[in-house]
Amino acid sequence: MLKISLIIPVFNRPGEVEELLQSLSIQTDKDFEIVIVEDGSTKSSLQVVESYTDQLDIKYFFKANSGPGPSRNFGSEEASGDYLIFLDSDCVIPPDYCSIVKERLSSSYADAFGGPDRAHPDFTKFQKAINFSMTSFLTTGGIRGGTEKMGKFHPRSFNMGYSREVYKATGGFSQMRFGEDVDLSLRILENGFSTTLIKDAFVYHKRRSNLRQFFKQVYNSGIARINLHKRHPGSMKLVHFAPALFTLGCMGLILLGVFISPWFLAPLALHILMLFILATFQNRSLGIGLLAILTSYTQLLAYGTGFLKAFWRRLILGRDEFSAFNRNFYK
Repeated sequence: MLKISLIIPVFNRPGEVEELLQSLSIQTDKDFEIVIVEDGSTKSSLQVVESYTDQLDIKYFFKANSGPGPSRNFGSEEASGDYLIFLDSDCVIPPDYCSIVKERLSSSYADAFGGPDRAHPDFTKFQKAINFSMTSFLTTGGIRGGTEKMGKFHPRSFNMGYSREVYKATGGFSQMRFGEDVDLSLRILENGFSTTLIKDAFVYHKRRSNLRQFFKQVYNSGIARINLHKRHPGSMKLVHFAPALFTLGCMGLILLGVFISPWFLAPLALHILMLFILATFQNRSLGIGLLAILTSYTQLLAYGTGFLKAFWRRLILGRDEFSAFNRNFYK
């Protein structure tokens, strides 16, 4: 059986660490190691970690702030497992997660894997609306890593694992502030390793409950897509242009609707109605359906504008790699 290490970078989130460790303490398979990497936090999680040392095999480290990618690499160096699994601190792990991962890798091994994310029933309405926006086919959910339809699967770092051999060959996560997980997934494939999606190995991903932080996160994702294209030519597909085209389309339809005819607003009204109906039906809540309109348009327009800005600066003007809201890399 594989020996697995769960590596979790943390920045000022002791409350999240408490919930995460609580969920790990009730795993049906407890044969795993946890490596907590405190990345220069001013709100320490050490006291929370110490309260679980009698229940879980935990290593705790404090280091200078560098961002989640280098912190994951730090944890990889300190981990003893031969398979390294990365989780975000704002995740809650279902009880069968570790047993499902081990069983799948034992029966059908892959050098790297990723799993999807879901909304827990106890999440707030806003968190559930954000989860809908990040997973729905009506937004960018189909290109995020929860499906294999786009070809070779690209695991995402909130729920991602790979072998020790992969780490040695790739060096782990790069210094990219955003898009570092996709960059690593691409390098894993470029090095000839295999990747897979384990659909049953999902996590409950709480995400940040602040709309402004959500906008910043997704805006940087749009920028990161162009940076990834420059690092990995050929990795960008036509579908990655969809949010940018949506953004331009919204602007055009609104201008036409204001200055020519309100009928030009009909496509937007139809899309909003579809979002409302689907989110309401999936969550059985009119409130979440309404919030999902706000979060979905925030996501699409933020990604689209970030993508367009990076397209102009990097592909048209030929400038160097950049990102925005650099202090927001844990958001």
